[in-house]
Amino acid sequence: MAGWNNDTAAGPLGAGTVTLVEGTSFCISLPNGDIREGSAHGVFLQDTRMVSGWHLTIDGQSLEPLASETQEPYRALFVGRVIRVDEYADSPLIVERLREVDAGVTERITVWNYSLKPAVCEVSLSIACDFADLFEVKEARTPRRWDEIRQPDNESLVIRGAWRDARKAVIFKAPGAKIESEGLSFRVEIAPHTCWNTTVRIAPLLDEATSSSSSRNLADTREVSPSDRRRQEWVAKIPVLQIGNRSIERILRRSYDDLGALRIEDPHHQNRVVVAAGAPWFMTLFGRDSLWASLMALPVDPSLALGTLQTLADRQGSQVDAVSEEEPGKILHEVRLDISSGLSLGGKSTYYGSIDATPLFVMLLGAVSRWGFAADTITNLLPHADRALEWVRRHGDRDGDGFVEYERLNDQGLINQGWKDSWDGINFADGTLAEPPIALCEVQAYVYTAYLARAWMAYDAGETNLGDDLSARADDLKKRFNEKFWIPERGYYAIALDGNKRQVDACASNMGHCLWLGLVDEDKAPTVVERLMSAEMFSGWGIRTLASDMGAYNPASYHNGSVWPHDNAIIVAGLVRYGFISEAQRVATALLEAADYCDGRLPELFCGFERDRFKEPIPYPTACSPQAWAATAPILLITSLMQYDTHVSRGGLWMDPVLPESYGDLHISNAPMSDSRLTIDIVNGLPSIQGLPSGMTFHRGHRPWLTELVEQAKRSTSA
Repeated sequence: MAGWNNDTAAGPLGAGTVTLVEGTSFCISLPNGDIREGSAHGVFLQDTRMVSGWHLTIDGQSLEPLASETQEPYRALFVGRVIRVDEYADSPLIVERLREVDAGVTERITVWNYSLKPAVCEVSLSIACDFADLFEVKEARTPRRWDEIRQPDNESLVIRGAWRDARKAVIFKAPGAKIESEGLSFRVEIAPHTCWNTTVRIAPLLDEATSSSSSRNLADTREVSPSDRRRQEWVAKIPVLQIGNRSIERILRRSYDDLGALRIEDPHHQNRVVVAAGAPWFMTLFGRDSLWASLMALPVDPSLALGTLQTLADRQGSQVDAVSEEEPGKILHEVRLDISSGLSLGGKSTYYGSIDATPLFVMLLGAVSRWGFAADTITNLLPHADRALEWVRRHGDRDGDGFVEYERLNDQGLINQGWKDSWDGINFADGTLAEPPIALCEVQAYVYTAYLARAWMAYDAGETNLGDDLSARADDLKKRFNEKFWIPERGYYAIALDGNKRQVDACASNMGHCLWLGLVDEDKAPTVVERLMSAEMFSGWGIRTLASDMGAYNPASYHNGSVWPHDNAIIVAGLVRYGFISEAQRVATALLEAADYCDGRLPELFCGFERDRFKEPIPYPTACSPQAWAATAPILLITSLMQYDTHVSRGGLWMDPVLPESYGDLHISNAPMSDSRLTIDIVNGLPSIQGLPSGMTFHRGHRPWLTELVEQAKRSTSA
């Protein structure tokens, strides 16, 4: 079994499928608004499909889709017409379905009569609920059969489900409807050139408790919905951006909207907000995905990073459990919310099979510490960082060779446990699969940065001995990495070392992560960049996960030749760090142009076909969209080209823009910085800052990387 990977999803959702998302709720439907039974469609809440069928008919006829428009990540308007059964082509009945997702679904149905005669018709909604676990839907398994009870009354239809000790229910309400066990219906007469409308509310009850969402006033369409209110609060706290290139501005605003919709609350701490990994299948906390997304979103909302760190710290591993792959100090891979998800997670609701989440946790804490949070907030997280580094040394480095490697602890876990976690994602140049234990190149970069981040925090707190020890570990890791992973005759780094310590010699994008984090020796960087920008790696839309001259290359695969936006954004940051500005601009521009073809929203990934082969980037059929680190990729692209960073404890903000001229001037207001809000202007490439916190200074020029901060700290303490 490959494990619980996205590439085991239940196939494409279908052309024109519309996905709406808000927190842990999402809805997948056809372009006419229907939810088709027997497919992966549905209304989902906390990893349970609450509604599996939702079919609107007029006089028994289905709707022909005309248009669907996603107005916000959680709201869409579907427009269709009633299919005629006579010889006339055009139908006078046009139907609009305005659907909004929050803790349930509210749908306003409007039927327009464009005839010269009154229209008497029956509007019907048939309803199905299977209460399927998300994994059953995702993996196209036959759902467990719940005992179903349907209870229609004068006001609502309640569908209850029971399985073992679990109880769930859904309430369907519609004023004036005829309520039957099969669904809701209305007998209406619509005058010529007028309309009729109604509002239907779907209120899921996960534990049979009273649903707060069910009390919403269906009659008052002027009421501000919970989703709108939540969005308004989000918009008020994030930066307002204007950029000369309107296409890029649209992409960034779409990123902000998607990031806002993907926020979920820690159920045990309502004031903590974290980022869900993505819709439709990963609307929950993920270690790696949530850490990366909140790191890339630091300039937009640093509180997401803090909430993610605190929530992951509360669930940090404390024991050795081979089933869940938990180990002391380890950061989780995935949390599932539904009671039956344990059937797919090795019997547990939390799964720890990730090799990179633990060093990424320390790396993010280092970044958060430089963004100006209260000292005691950071201090409270330091023991968790130290436990994470202890895991790196004791459990992550299984054989004591100084590199962190993985091998699953049971035959149901993930075979590959880095970000390329598909079963065939790590392979040699000839296409042969690598055998574990596997030490990934980018994971060593994360560990290197984790050592430096913790060293910097130690020096900053006056703990010189700890800082010296950690910086020495980082120096030693960099030296040995460049000896063991470098393939001089190929001019690039191996993607990994296998269980026999052989170089896994495929040319892959992973080494681009090592650029951003400074693990690459200066003399090797030019050939690494040359290879990344080669025709085999750069498709014209972005850098592929695997070079086209490798044995396992497939442009329509999940990890062996596709293009991932977050991967490319990280590589762009690395190109900028090593001074390859024109290459960074080229990749960033290509990716933003790809987003323009995707209605301004970058998907999780797209296919790696050459740009001159097709007019548009080719979608990957089961890609998540919206997806957290894809949503934050444009943010990292722009901030990397702004060369924007801060170290509040050092009292400095750095910026040295290298934005392409085609992007135009940039104006950002309400940008968070410590307890202040900044206004940033870049006009003709020249930056200016207003609103800096007291004691902070703006520096135009090279920003100090962690490596430099640590070296400066060592020199000052030795002096």
